[in-house]
Amino acid sequence: MIGGLVLAAGAGERFGGRKQLAELEGRPLLEHVLSAMAASPVDRMVVVLGAHADEVREQVPLHGAEPVVCEAWEQGIGTSVAAGVEALAECEAIVIAVGDQPRLAPEAVARVLEARAGDALAVRALYGCVPGHPVVIERGLFGRLRELHGDEGARVFLGDIPVREVACDGLGAPDDVDTPEALRRVAE
Repeated sequence: MIGGLVLAAGAGERFGGRKQLAELEGRPLLEHVLSAMAASPVDRMVVVLGAHADEVREQVPLHGAEPVVCEAWEQGIGTSVAAGVEALAECEAIVIAVGDQPRLAPEAVARVLEARAGDALAVRALYGCVPGHPVVIERGLFGRLRELHGDEGARVFLGDIPVREVACDGLGAPDDVDTPEALRRVAE
């Protein structure tokens, strides 16, 4: 079973708050990512929430994603990753996406999943030679993901292991929305 993990627990401080609910093309920002992941070849999807969790559950169509509330979300992305991995512990691999990448394409998710094989314990998308999301993590790394804390994401150890990188140019866009200005750029 392949799990899909969407990280959306942050408070959106640089954005000015509630980034998950910001509108893009008439839909909440987070819904764009959930919709893309739901259209991809994942078998089970979890969205990790934290700040504004109740509002997000009420206002964002989850497209089949199971909400997992990370009570320690304020400690950083590492705790959100750990909570999501715990919820998907039975999976053979997990595709990680971030909830503020609204141009994520289901085809990019499919491409990184198709690249799983050999000695690589992780596969990550490249956009113009720049690493981005989605990232596939094999079960052999789940223990390390559960140990993450603070602002450490999987990037902390991806440099130490075999990672297959897959070009995803032309399959969506890697842009994260961290500020209102970035949201305006993505909308254009």
